[in-house]
Amino acid sequence: MDRSNQTSPMVGFILLGLSAHPGLEKMFFVLILLMYLVVLLGNGVLMLVTTLDSHLHMPMYFFLGNLSFLDICYTTSSVPLILNSFLTPRKTISFSGCAVQMFLSFAMGATECVLLSMMAFDCYVAICNPLRYPVIMSKAAYVPMAISSWAAGLTTSVVQTLQAMRLPFCGDNIINHFTCEILAVLKLACADISINVISMVVANVIFLAIPVLFIFVSYMFIIATILRIPSAEGRKKAFSTCSAHLTVVVVFYGTILFMYGKSKAKDPLGADKQDLSDKLISLFYGVVTPMLNTIIYSLRNKDVKAAMKKLIHQKHLTE
Repeated sequence: MDRSNQTSPMVGFILLGLSAHPGLEKMFFVLILLMYLVVLLGNGVLMLVTTLDSHLHMPMYFFLGNLSFLDICYTTSSVPLILNSFLTPRKTISFSGCAVQMFLSFAMGATECVLLSMMAFDCYVAICNPLRYPVIMSKAAYVPMAISSWAAGLTTSVVQTLQAMRLPFCGDNIINHFTCEILAVLKLACADISINVISMVVANVIFLAIPVLFIFVSYMFIIATILRIPSAEGRKKAFSTCSAHLTVVVVFYGTILFMYGKSKAKDPLGADKQDLSDKLISLFYGVVTPMLNTIIYSLRNKDVKAAMKKLIHQKHLTE
């Protein structure tokens, strides 16, 4: 192979984004910017109330604080690049910048998969073993659980990013995406990517299949326990404990499964329509889902709403 055609780390890549649909760029710039601001503000407030309100110093809200910080990091790893692509005629990113962005987005996504399963276990203990909850979910247990979620996500991201970016790249160096999404980058490789594919499959099993199975089993036990509660009010109160988490899980994994599991058959209206659809689904996963997380936890959790009202009241008193 003529290595003169390979990408130099100094040259980097060109991001297509919505270049083929310039009429959509201004509209999506406003929409994404507004959603990004909601993500920053909403998750920032959630982090603040779970830290300052002593009534929320429990495992559930410790995990929620981690989830809020994770969503801020995840969107920040990609949204500024997306917004810039809507304003810049030539959308380029350096080789090192691409590697950093890929690492951060992959790490945050993998970490959230594990963290949501940890939160499912917390719900399981709270509903199925309420008397032993303080012992099982002690600080010595839930802090290492959160740390292990971050460690697992960061570790797999290092492996996947190094494997992807060590490959030789050639051709036009054009990534048909908003960001350096790992699957889009691998398409540009001029070498055998079978190792990368195997590694991605293993990562999908560990960070998607196993957490989904764990969450499913946890909620089977939770539902069975709730159905055994004699009073309707008791069942409602028990379900409300985990309803926000269950909603977030459905939105998060539902979007992933739709994005990666939908049919890849050729669209009779053309490949361009299919590419646009993939990109818009990616935007939903990367921006809308983190925004929905904060809205869901703000609206469906009485303790969080009470803490927010208390924080606003205290602010008014100090002014």
